Amino acid sequence: MAGKTLFDKLWDSHVVIKGEQGPDMLYIDRHLIHEVTSPQAFSGIEKRGVPLFRPKQTIATADHNVPTVDQHLPIKEELSRKQVQTLKANCKKHGVELYGLGNPNQGIVHVIGPELGITQPGMTIVCGDSHTSTHGAFGSIAFGIGTSEVEQVFATQCVLQTKPKSMCIEVNGELNKAVTAKDIILYLISKLSTSGGTGYFVEFAGSAFEGLSMEGRMTVCNMSIELGARGGMIAPDQTTFDYIQGRDFAPKKIEWNKKLAYWKTLVTDEEAKYDKVVSFDAADIAPMITFGTNPGMGIKIADNVPSLNGDKSFKKALEYMQISPDTSLKGKPVDYVFIGSCTNSRIEDLRAVSNIVKGRKKAANITAWIVPGSKRIEAQAIKEGLDKILIEAGFELRQPGCSACLAMNEDKVPEGKYCVSTSNRNFEGRQGPGSRTMLASPETAAATALKGFVTDASEYLN
Repeated sequence: MAGKTLFDKLWDSHVVIKGEQGPDMLYIDRHLIHEVTSPQAFSGIEKRGVPLFRPKQTIATADHNVPTVDQHLPIKEELSRKQVQTLKANCKKHGVELYGLGNPNQGIVHVIGPELGITQPGMTIVCGDSHTSTHGAFGSIAFGIGTSEVEQVFATQCVLQTKPKSMCIEVNGELNKAVTAKDIILYLISKLSTSGGTGYFVEFAGSAFEGLSMEGRMTVCNMSIELGARGGMIAPDQTTFDYIQGRDFAPKKIEWNKKLAYWKTLVTDEEAKYDKVVSFDAADIAPMITFGTNPGMGIKIADNVPSLNGDKSFKKALEYMQISPDTSLKGKPVDYVFIGSCTNSRIEDLRAVSNIVKGRKKAANITAWIVPGSKRIEAQAIKEGLDKILIEAGFELRQPGCSACLAMNEDKVPEGKYCVSTSNRNFEGRQGPGSRTMLASPETAAATALKGFVTDASEYLN
């Protein structure tokens, strides 16, 4: 019998009905919901008179639209207020656990799942949000779904899905000292393009990923979607098990031993064949930054922006960003620094920023926002005294939410202003109409905030 990839093992074990001519019916272990993509799905099952099939396997939080200042006050923005209120009413009506504003477990959906121990190896996890791929860092199949599919999961705890092909992205060798998980994934997207993973589910393998913390692995899997892939995953190992053990929803005692025995089987068999394998040398990766309007338009901070290549979309991106080809971004003045989002808002990220800015002050031209991914992270940062370090450096420490990643609340970068952001997308207007986004690691963002222009963080890390 031929060996199986980790992806094949998990997919095949969750197929309820095999689609002979079409998609498979896939059983879903965990359904995560938030205020933006769930209201229409709730009203859909109500119109059809169908109950929520397994409410205990659904977890809700408010994150996309929530303000990140004065969360104890009523939400000012009308649409945001209505969406958050609707989520609260729907969860109450259908018996769904909600971590809303004011709840100590509230936060960005892809941050609270792992930190509460809800996310576990071997699961299928979906959410009406493209960056659900984050949870694949635990050796699970996790992907974003549309509102009609959210309704399918509400009604049946299953979703119709065509099985993607499997791809392995290997990175072996020793990483340079200043290279972070964010640099690794920005490097891979720059090499493979934003369509390089289209039609595939990616497994990240090799020493570069094995050496990452769980926070780092989540950053990588979070942005696998930016490769065009359906999702990304990393096989669970001791790092994974140590992270999960003792968390609120983690298995306990005898159940832990049973689960652990199963989780240890979740590896790709040696004789298994992927549909595609690509390999990279870790030593070639350096601190990265984007210059254009998609995450694939990235360069090493030490390199120049590429030459115009006759590609109209490339030319349009540079015109929008007001960046010239064949120039260096190093030293380019920026206006905003945003540290947050489901990509980089975990305690490890806040610690990394604090290490760089401790005892220093941000540049006068910079507005610096740092938005923790959850109430628990916020509380941990305060416990460790990181809040004082950040505030003394001139950063504004805000309350948890998606914030300026997608500017669905008041946190917007003004038109024409440049922002070095730790989020996942740099599309035109993503952080506010006319805003210009450069994606980078928390370390690069912190160093840039101190200098007031694009800065390689290496000098602060030696």
